[in-house]
Formats: sequence, C-alpha cells, structure tokens
Amino acid sequence: MTEHHIYYVDAAHEDVRLDTFLTAHLPAHSRSRIKALIETGHVTVDRGTAKPALHLRRGQRVEVVVPPPPPATVAPEDIPLPVVFEDEHLLVINKPPALTVHPGAGRPSGTLVNAVLARVPGLAGVGSRQRPGIVHRLDKDTSGLLVVAKTPVAYASLSSQVARRTVNRTYLALVHGVLPHDERTITAPIGRHPRHRTRMAVVSRGREAITRYRVLERLARYTLVEAHLVTGRTHQIRVHFAHIGHPVAGDPVYAGRPDELGIGRQALHAHRLQFLHPASGKEMAFEAPPPADFTAAVERARAQGAAQDRRKGRHR
Repeated sequence: MTEHHIYYVDAAHEDVRLDTFLTAHLPAHSRSRIKALIETGHVTVDRGTAKPALHLRRGQRVEVVVPPPPPATVAPEDIPLPVVFEDEHLLVINKPPALTVHPGAGRPSGTLVNAVLARVPGLAGVGSRQRPGIVHRLDKDTSGLLVVAKTPVAYASLSSQVARRTVNRTYLALVHGVLPHDERTITAPIGRHPRHRTRMAVVSRGREAITRYRVLERLARYTLVEAHLVTGRTHQIRVHFAHIGHPVAGDPVYAGRPDELGIGRQALHAHRLQFLHPASGKEMAFEAPPPADFTAAVERARAQGAAQDRRKGRHR
C-alpha cells in the first residue's frame, strides 16, 4: 500500500534539513531510504521537488509519497522450530538464538518466517508479505517466546492487543554491574541513533519507551533481572539498560566492553508471554526457560563472584 503524508513545518523545525525533518517524522524508514525518496521526486516542498540538504522554513508544506515495496515471495524452508503451542489460530514458538525472525536486506532466507511457512502453507496471505503472521519481533540473537498468527482474524486481534499494550512480554536479562534498586521503571524515549543509523538510542525526539524491571539475583559484577516491556521499541531493553549504565552482558552493539562470559550474544531471553486468545478470548500464558548458553553465562558470573569472595577472604 502506498503511504501518503503531509506535514507543515512548525517553529521547532525551522532551518532543519529536509532529510533530518523526515527522519524524525518517519521513524519506520531509514535515513538512506528517505534520501532516496527525496532524490527520486517522491518528496515535495510547497509542491516542488527539493534536495535532502534543503533547510526548511516555517509554514512550508512537505508532502511525502512512499511507494509500496516490490512484490516479494518468501520461500518455505524445512527449518526445525521449537513449538510450545499450536492450534488452528496461532502458534507460539520458543525462538533459539541466532535465528532471524523475518527476511530482510542481506537475509533473504533461513529465517523463522521461512520455517513457519513450511509448517503453515496458508500463512503467506496473513499480514505483511515479507512478515506473514508476525505481530511482534525478537532480535536475531535474543531467544525466547514469540506468537505467530495463522489467520487474518488472529492477526488482526493479536496486532490490536500489541498496539493496546495488553500483550505481556517479560524477559530475563543478565546486565553488567550491580543494580542498587530492587525494582525500577526506566522511562526514556528511543529513536534512531543520530550518527549510526543501524543503532537505536535514547533521544529527546524519540518515541515513548517504558521498561519495568526487578532484580532476581545480584552477583559480584552482574545482576540478573526480569524486565517487562510496557512499550515495544526496537532494541528497547538493550538501549534502556545501556542508558542507565548497566548494558546487557555480551551485547555486541550496546555493551561497549568485552564479552568476558563468552555467551557470544546479548544475554536476553523472552521467558514469559501472555495474551488473549483471538478466538476464545481466554487468557493464554506461556513460560520458557532460558537456553543453555544463557544459563552457562549466569553460572560463570556466579563463579566469578565466588572467586572474588574467596580472594577477599584471604586478604582479611
């Protein structure tokens, strides 16, 4: 479907570059995508074409037409899937780490969607062409529970629940450092990083993002937490804990320090999922233990703490 947007430049955006203005207003599109739209005439300013570096004036009319993506076919692939629950309306999957959820740039196959299409041939007509059945996502290297809609009715219901924030998604995370408070809420807006467009960051003009957490276990140099998503922004838990100075252990993007526990990915697992069944209205609740690599990282963190305590004991 073609997207059509019209904006009027307010005082807050006077003298801002056109590409910067649109990046803030169209967070679903990358800066390079927006630049391409401007350069191909899909963006007009006061009904005339413009360049990305144009500095806007108050009151100007900015119109954007985003053409639909070219048709693409996602091929079914025989990839093993750990299915926790399945009926004629949906399935719940315990996604392993290193499995991308849906095809995208640089990853045309080998994804969870390819695997689900092999299991549910009729899924191709449910929701997005590139992301059939997908109503929420997990990062490639985040493990855990994910629900997939199998019918258009289930897709509409589950998507609505996600939008209304009534789907409860709770994660286990091992973070650097010792968190001082047993429970806290992190409220900080998230948007594209101003310089690194593949990363997210806490930015003043970002979208509302709220994460609640409680401490499960304090170790010598790490804390095991349970984190609950109130909102569901891209990389939200990873960005929020990095923002408060306690990045997720092993995170190759946001931790900014070596992976001394050897997990090889962010220590993040979606371990609890609750929603209303799209057909019956019954509350559905699922829980999945973390995979072996996560458990091993926690054990190594505990061992480090025990070794540190022994060293302290010898010096008393």
